Amino acid sequence: MNIVTKVLAVLVALEFLYIFYLETIATASSKTSKVFGMTTEELSNKNVNVLFKNQGVYNGLLSVLILLSVFAFASRTALICLMVYIVAVALYGSFTSSPKIILMQGGLAILTLISCIF
Repeated sequence: MNIVTKVLAVLVALEFLYIFYLETIATASSKTSKVFGMTTEELSNKNVNVLFKNQGVYNGLLSVLILLSVFAFASRTALICLMVYIVAVALYGSFTSSPKIILMQGGLAILTLISCIF
């Protein structure tokens, strides 16, 4: 795995750690409100809050898996699988929620995939 791929993969992992932070730790903050286009009142709703925290844990664990695939296992195949999964989820989000999700959530993953292939 080349250095460009590793750097891009770490950036993807950091992106998902940031999403983890927003969804799990700063769930009802003004920053989370801005990023997700929801009011702080909506984010403070108990059901929404629980859903966000659960989603945040998923994103945090995804970042851990990315870092493990790069550093602990040095597995290009695992990294490609994770990036394909991220892009697929971002595509789904772009169709069901907002078209900008493909670039916001999938952009770095797409670059990482391209780096893995070439």
